[in-house]
Amino acid sequence: MSDEDAGDPKTFDLNFKGPVAKRSCTDVLCCIIFILCIIGYIILGLLAWVHGDPRRVAYPTDSKGHFCGQKGTPNENKTILFYFNLFSCTSPSVVINLQCPTTQICVSKCPEKFLTYMEIQFTYRTNKNYWTYYSQFCKSTFVKPAKTLTQVLLDDDCPIAIFPSKPFLQRCFPDFSTKNGTLTVGNKTTFEDGSGKTRNAIELRAAANRVNKILDARTIGMKIFEDYATTWYWILLGLIIAMLLSWMFVILLRYIAGLLFWVFMVGVIGIIGYGIGHCYQEYCNLQGQPNSHLTVYDIGIQTDISMYFQLKQTWFTFMVILCLLEVFIILMLIFLRERIRISIALLKEGSKAIGYIPTTLVYPLLTFIFLSICISYWAVIAVYLATSGVPVYKVITPEGQCKHENTTCDPEIFNTTEIAKACPGAQCNFAFYGGKSLYHQYIPTFQIFNLFVFLWLINFVIALGQCALAGAFASYYWALKKPDDIPPYPLFTAFGRAIRYHTGSLAFGSLILASIQIFRIVLEYLDRHLKEAQNNISKFLQCCLKCCFWCLETVVKFLNRNAYIMIAIYGKNFCKSAREAFNLLMRNVLKVAVMDNVTDFVLILGKILVTGCIGVLAFLLFTQRLPTIIEGPTSLNYYWVPLLTVIIGSYLVAHGFFSVYAMCVDTIFICFLEDMERNDGSTERPYYMSQSLLKILNEPSMQTKKP
Repeated sequence: MSDEDAGDPKTFDLNFKGPVAKRSCTDVLCCIIFILCIIGYIILGLLAWVHGDPRRVAYPTDSKGHFCGQKGTPNENKTILFYFNLFSCTSPSVVINLQCPTTQICVSKCPEKFLTYMEIQFTYRTNKNYWTYYSQFCKSTFVKPAKTLTQVLLDDDCPIAIFPSKPFLQRCFPDFSTKNGTLTVGNKTTFEDGSGKTRNAIELRAAANRVNKILDARTIGMKIFEDYATTWYWILLGLIIAMLLSWMFVILLRYIAGLLFWVFMVGVIGIIGYGIGHCYQEYCNLQGQPNSHLTVYDIGIQTDISMYFQLKQTWFTFMVILCLLEVFIILMLIFLRERIRISIALLKEGSKAIGYIPTTLVYPLLTFIFLSICISYWAVIAVYLATSGVPVYKVITPEGQCKHENTTCDPEIFNTTEIAKACPGAQCNFAFYGGKSLYHQYIPTFQIFNLFVFLWLINFVIALGQCALAGAFASYYWALKKPDDIPPYPLFTAFGRAIRYHTGSLAFGSLILASIQIFRIVLEYLDRHLKEAQNNISKFLQCCLKCCFWCLETVVKFLNRNAYIMIAIYGKNFCKSAREAFNLLMRNVLKVAVMDNVTDFVLILGKILVTGCIGVLAFLLFTQRLPTIIEGPTSLNYYWVPLLTVIIGSYLVAHGFFSVYAMCVDTIFICFLEDMERNDGSTERPYYMSQSLLKILNEPSMQTKKP
């Protein structure tokens, strides 16, 4: 043992020959709590399923709370929402209620021409087709326009005017266009609003913009949902390609680790270079474009993310970030070339272990399935919780001056109540979904519980995979004669041991990590919602807290991974395993500094390459830049939604597969350190490590056990 590895004396079992076979359950209390949380999570899912209705996210809702386009209802073929009087949407009550104070009905198509009710009464006598067209925008079918304009306004049966419109987000909005610099609607700048007033397109646009703000506040989730519904199969295809590409790289690492590293390096540099070139091209294309010189500060926070991509500042920022990343990687390659050479040799040694236990290459698929189940369950519960409740109707008046404004009402009997008499023109319209039951009052708490248990399960699945892989690779390392002494089905055996004996320990480590992550999410939430009320000191403290908890999470992940390796080898509880792993690493801190980070850097290059390749292909597909090769999805609200999903998903898939090598190298390294401390390289106590591993770590004079 070298001087740098000398530490406190420690007593070892000299007969130790591999992972302990006889074990007992560890951290039983945490295991019980974990199981109870899972049971509660299942119960929460059942409650959310009973009370929630995800159709409320997918379909617009009329004034009576009925869905537009819902199958099996009279509105099945009426998929678009139509506003009777869009001008009323400029009312101040819109800001308070997030609801336009006008009747809204479901229609099959938007109006395509200018018509008023008064015009229809005159033209009906000569051409009944006009009324047939106009009546489809009324609440119910009328034989003829017999009612006067006053009666129509009082009964609210039909709109007093319709304008040329186009469907947008399943809602009818005026068909605006610009003619010689002047805003027009249906090629008209002014028109009759049906009540005898002359209106212009600017007034109508102001009303439409107010509705757009309502939609931005209420239906951003729906737009994202629509994009996912359109592109889910492309996203799935991208993840499958990422899985196959990662699998190919992992297999090739066994045979050509050195060559593959240079492929990683050149590929990553090339991908980032492409990104720099694309950002520069977009920056140049925006030169001279109106409003492209504005900054993010000038336009403020926008829900339409595409607006940010119309600014030169955005692309310039992206270009600078990518340039810095490119320079950083090149400098890392230059200054760490010797350590990278050692890490490549260590990866080759790990390849031998994977070659003897090839089933480990399949395990990431199992982890991927488990993670997919957890993510899907969390997303479904979140949607069902968000859509839980019954329709709530509120009194809305055009001017917002009624004393009963914003009070709840019953649309079935509203016209016979005193409110309708006291507030002429008031309507009882659908407002939102909610309720006053105990379940509805605690929905925010249930959402927090849903998020916390989700993080706990995600970390547990990752911990289970790390412990199972560590047990399998430890069996390889401590086998006297490889592969003869490697136990049969080492991965299956290690997985069974982890589930049977160490569920509590894995849950304990996952709980610590999930607690830190939920606290970081709370900090982000508070920062976003209290940003305007913060002074410079509070902002500084907030940044310090974020930085500290990020560092804490990184350290805990590192310690947890090594603790799981010790659990897989010795079968002790989490705290003892974490303490022993920490002490072992501290006694060999220089070797850890040389091996661990550089090996991770090599593997990260592989992850970036896989993610970059899939990300570039997804970008070209979702932005319609591959029409001659393959036609991608069209009419997306936000192309960056599926793009980011593919990029993040590809990285997670690549991380899952490359984590096999990471765990293999980490386990072999921990076993190597244990081997160095247990044995002295003499004939009586030779090392278990191979000669090649001794050569990698500059210990050529030591002896190993002969197979």
